[in-house]
Amino acid sequence: MNKQMNWNSVAEKQQEIQFSGSIYVREGDKTLMSESFGYANRSEKIINQPSTRFSIASGSKIFTSIAICQLVEEGALAFDTKLSDCLDTAFPHFDEKITIHHLLTHTSGVPDYFDEDEMDDYEMLWENLPMYRMRSAKDFLPMFRHEEMQDKAGSAFEYNNAGYILLGLVIEQISGLCFTDYIEEKVFKTAGMMGSGYFSMDELPGDVATGYMEKPDGGWKSNIYSLPVKGGPDGGAYVTAADMGSFWGALMSGRLLSEGMARLLLAPRENVTEDIFYGYGGYMESDGEDVVKYIQMGYDPGVNYRSVHYPDRDLTIVVCSNHSEGAYEMLKELESLTMDK
Repeated sequence: MNKQMNWNSVAEKQQEIQFSGSIYVREGDKTLMSESFGYANRSEKIINQPSTRFSIASGSKIFTSIAICQLVEEGALAFDTKLSDCLDTAFPHFDEKITIHHLLTHTSGVPDYFDEDEMDDYEMLWENLPMYRMRSAKDFLPMFRHEEMQDKAGSAFEYNNAGYILLGLVIEQISGLCFTDYIEEKVFKTAGMMGSGYFSMDELPGDVATGYMEKPDGGWKSNIYSLPVKGGPDGGAYVTAADMGSFWGALMSGRLLSEGMARLLLAPRENVTEDIFYGYGGYMESDGEDVVKYIQMGYDPGVNYRSVHYPDRDLTIVVCSNHSEGAYEMLKELESLTMDK
């Protein structure tokens, strides 16, 4: 297929939806496409570059899962270890049967601090609780620690952010490290993700895209008052699109986990809908026998992230956006081009 035609198609889609962000396509060790569009900072007219770092919201839950798997490999805990045996914190109404497995697979039944069935706007959380106080996993505990269980442990899959906050606390207690320090050292550095990190909004380094939300009048506002000031176990890491290509390369080549543990991380476990499953490492599509592709996604106000990895071709497609929408449409365009190759 003509490469210029490929580029024209992507450029046309970008213009159609006014996509702002970075795209990256890698097969094996070869980069097929790396491009950026729109503004990292609209008021200063700073354009997005391949080196620009984007928040990926819940797309970073897989880093938490990998940290847990590393601790399991070290013998520090097991997937069937009970939460009550991992943390000193008391949870008065929590089921004593909750395990690490339940938390990883969103089957723990713990109360969530952000119930997507009750609220469709993450920004609403911070109307009564200052977002600038949310700097670590423990800061989220008052939002759900004393709440009743949503369901019993081992219940059906129900996406749950609080479960990953708990996993982050487990990582901190066992490792003795702050969660973000652990991920930056044991995951990002090991994977060669040199542009990635967990950054505070009031202490951002260079090359970081500001997230933007479109207003009803067609103008734009930033998301600085819409998100916790610093990301953590349930989401909010900053990455470059190319770093996520490096991440999949490191994961699949055994640099982050042993081959056996990587298989456990990436195995289908909970059927979400039809051919979509959830495992310790996130969503995946199965043809009934094998995993066709692994799927990562993240959504926050002013943040939109989608990524897929096709294991049979060692093909990774990454789309990071600093707008609330657009990543899915760009991903589908890139998938149609690369899968027709």
